[in-house]
Amino acid sequence: MSSPSEAPEAPQASRTPRTPRTRTRTRRGLAVGGVVVALFGQLLAGTAVAGTKAAAPGEAPDIRPITWGSCAWSGGTGGFECGVIEVPADWAEPSGPAVEVAVVRHRAGDPERRIGALLLNPGGPGASGVDFARGAATTFSPEITARFDLVGFDPRGIGRSTPVRCDGDLVNARRALLQPQDEAGLAALRQANRDVSDSCRELSGPLADHMDTASVVRDMDAIRAALGERRISYYGASYGTLIGQQYAERYPRRLRAMVLDSNMDHSLDARGLLRTRAETLEGAFGQFAEWCGRTAGCALRGRDVPALYDSFYRRAEAGELALPNPHRPVTVQTLRSITFSHMYNPADWYSFATILASMDEGTAGTDTVPDSALTAAAAGTPVTFPYSPVLCQDYDLDMPSYATMAGLQQELAQLAPLTRLPSLGWSDLTGCQNWTPRVANPQRPLHIEGAPPILLANSRWDVATPHAWAANAARQIGREAVSLTYEGVGHGVYWLSPCARGAIDTYLTTLDTTSLATHCPPAWPGATSTSSTDNPLPTPLTGPPAARAEGVIP
Repeated sequence: MSSPSEAPEAPQASRTPRTPRTRTRTRRGLAVGGVVVALFGQLLAGTAVAGTKAAAPGEAPDIRPITWGSCAWSGGTGGFECGVIEVPADWAEPSGPAVEVAVVRHRAGDPERRIGALLLNPGGPGASGVDFARGAATTFSPEITARFDLVGFDPRGIGRSTPVRCDGDLVNARRALLQPQDEAGLAALRQANRDVSDSCRELSGPLADHMDTASVVRDMDAIRAALGERRISYYGASYGTLIGQQYAERYPRRLRAMVLDSNMDHSLDARGLLRTRAETLEGAFGQFAEWCGRTAGCALRGRDVPALYDSFYRRAEAGELALPNPHRPVTVQTLRSITFSHMYNPADWYSFATILASMDEGTAGTDTVPDSALTAAAAGTPVTFPYSPVLCQDYDLDMPSYATMAGLQQELAQLAPLTRLPSLGWSDLTGCQNWTPRVANPQRPLHIEGAPPILLANSRWDVATPHAWAANAARQIGREAVSLTYEGVGHGVYWLSPCARGAIDTYLTTLDTTSLATHCPPAWPGATSTSSTDNPLPTPLTGPPAARAEGVIP
């Protein structure tokens, strides 16, 4: 997962807000397709998918191949092709309004050794799979780009697909209420959440009620059919692992291979989600403190880092913590956000230590401190806002009272006495209070039968998707699960560990699971194992959640 639930995508002047179109023609069965329109203005020179025929209940529709065109951002170069498919906004009403799903493909560099299509999703929820695929030719290893057609897609409501839009004024008003302090504050937040949700429905039509991952799974199988592939391989990161898990559950025999990197656990309730995140954040900070004690470049070397951080927390609670030059107050929420965001990749620990030192020593930090407000929505302007519409239709996080929430907060503080509360997990909880009267795709255990071996990779100390989530998902998947643990800190092990990357590459290209590593050693900043020679690929899953907001990456 990547971004706080209060972070909308800024309005884009070049994109005209669209709502799902109502169609009157009759279709049989679970049909998708139809007349394909231009994608995101004139970004595509080509068009895509048309026409369907009846499908058996529960099956993907039989659709015509995508008509690929050049992508405006590639200038017709770089081996990228763009297209769209059209799918029902509500898969239970296949003849109802339709929405578009944007797709991009980078063809295998070695056609004679081509294995097939590797579908990609970077998570979020709200990150762009199209943008992820745009960088995949350099962020995945040469063997993967040579052997696979890399196919990215923007899930419904996101990026270049038909966007889910909500009222910018209401999004802004809600942001100030996400940290309730009493029953009245919770009541105001619950009303604000519902107001935003209602505005999404008014501005986006039926799409707003069908942003759940189960609907995205149906869309992904429509993409498979449009590609003309009998089976696909899949790499999903972070929230993209939930798409993969539920695809394997619904369409197990349409998979050749599946890598789930930094795993979700869709069986946990609100308490379970927050407890595992709090434990992991506390452990990750402990790893940072130990690293700082042995690393010459750490700005806090020689200090008692846990004690110093505890004093910062208490000063923030008292309103006495600030960053200088220019002076900026640091609230408890801001301190949590700074801490959480710098645990996504240990490469950020140097700057994290410098920020903490600046709080104590009165010198300016070199890193940008995430703002809790993030990008403000223009007043009265519809904004693209997919995070909460997805999350709050996949997870039932409602709390019966403020007293229950406060009790949970105290429990987490006892469990993690230093870091107290995971910022992203808590904003997920508060942002989903009273979002919808019915959660479309609520938590439940996985039941997968007949799938090929599925590789689940996770860091030991992943604050966004804890290792406990991967272990529990593997138990639910059962004999089809193959687990790989990177014994370090961070999110997205493919880019954190050469060992993990090698195992993932081997599995994807050979389907061999017998010789794979099950544990990979940690790579700490400043150690030779993190040199450019050992770990040459860019790391697209790095950076704080605010910077990775919808459209960049989880």
